[in-house]
Amino acid sequence: MAAPKAADRCDGLVLFGATGDLAAKKLFPALYQIEADGDLGPVIGVSTSQWSDDQLRQRARESIEAKVDAVDGAVLDRLCGHLSYLPGDYREAETFDRLAERVREAGVERPLFFLSIPPALFDDVVQGLQRVGLSEHGRVVVEKPFGRDRASAHELNDVLHRAFPEEAVYRIDHFLGKEGVENLLVFRFANSMLEPLWNRGHISSVQITMAEDFGVGSRGKFYESVGALRDVVQNHLLQIVALLAMEPPVAADADALADEKTRLFRQIRPIDPAQVVRGQYRGYPDEEGVQGGSDVETYVALRFEIDSWRWAGVPWLIRTGKSLGTTATEAIVRFTDPPRLLFTDEDKPTPEPSFLRFRLGADDGVSLHLLAKAPGDQLVTQPIQLDVDYDDALGARAEAYERLIDDALEGDRRRFGRADSLDQQWRIVERVLDDPPETVLYREGSMGPPEADALARDVGGWISPVS
Repeated sequence: MAAPKAADRCDGLVLFGATGDLAAKKLFPALYQIEADGDLGPVIGVSTSQWSDDQLRQRARESIEAKVDAVDGAVLDRLCGHLSYLPGDYREAETFDRLAERVREAGVERPLFFLSIPPALFDDVVQGLQRVGLSEHGRVVVEKPFGRDRASAHELNDVLHRAFPEEAVYRIDHFLGKEGVENLLVFRFANSMLEPLWNRGHISSVQITMAEDFGVGSRGKFYESVGALRDVVQNHLLQIVALLAMEPPVAADADALADEKTRLFRQIRPIDPAQVVRGQYRGYPDEEGVQGGSDVETYVALRFEIDSWRWAGVPWLIRTGKSLGTTATEAIVRFTDPPRLLFTDEDKPTPEPSFLRFRLGADDGVSLHLLAKAPGDQLVTQPIQLDVDYDDALGARAEAYERLIDDALEGDRRRFGRADSLDQQWRIVERVLDDPPETVLYREGSMGPPEADALARDVGGWISPVS
């Protein structure tokens, strides 16, 4: 998709939460890559930590050198020359008075505000920006989690809309910046041969897996406040559902794409808690920051349907969890079996299913699993796969945060969430949040609790991800 001609590009960035983990792990490396293209401008870091400009610059250098291969020293020096730091309490008016002065001194006329802070502080920051007039010509990027439920998401939207119109609000879901995920959209609508097959007549089920072979680590306190359903299902994985199931947009602009996603979300029935399995790996209660007797899920599997002409009767399944047997994110589109099972082995009367596997993790690509004749005298089948690795086929591509920050600077909203879509995503999981089934334990290194197998039994079972 060619980027639309943007409104005025933001000429500077104000990063709230500049001393935090997200900035160190993701944002500074992304800013380095944008600076390498010469498009960044001044960057003002804001946080409560009593740091100096030099301390922030040193943090940025360490972050970039740890994450970026073959760092160009000239680019790094140029970025650090653009960096400055403003310590201050987000609840004090003086912080925003000094920020407004700093922005004017830097010659920034259209700032981009990146809120890498807890949602509880959004109101203070937004009010502060509005009071000193900084929100008038700016844009704002907000990180997930965007609310804890439908009601709190409405409240956060109200807070943002007091100072910023909807078209100036950029809600980040970093999955939408991943090449493999975005390629779902292009793969579907740029290849006309798929459209006749992409419906209930030829697809028997769709399943999405996001597995991680590690636990919550030092993030136990954070995970206690969200759980797997809020952390990745309501946002990341429902976005994958939308890209796989939505109708063709009328154009490639942000509103056309968001219109079809929202229409698709409205067609998804609220998930029935009876069709949900929540799990917790056995060692979770011993993790740092986890409360004794916690019922928070580190695994969730669920099943639902989409009430549309295209998808009526097709089961959709999602599972995600930590401390599983592998790390992989995949979408499996399973095709219907032939009306007669020919060419089968007497010892194995049920052939392997034919399906498309979209790999959406670090080794992103696509595989088509088919049946071919097995070598030998007998007319029996053997599964084969036609595989494409995107890195091999397409070469190196930008990281998600680099693309998303650059889009926000440019004013391109196609990879960001819209308020009405977000509302529907919360509606879909609302019943499970209100009436969650009890968690069941599962063993670390497994693929989750065995109770989840029942959700997929009538569609041939869960298909194991490629590790």
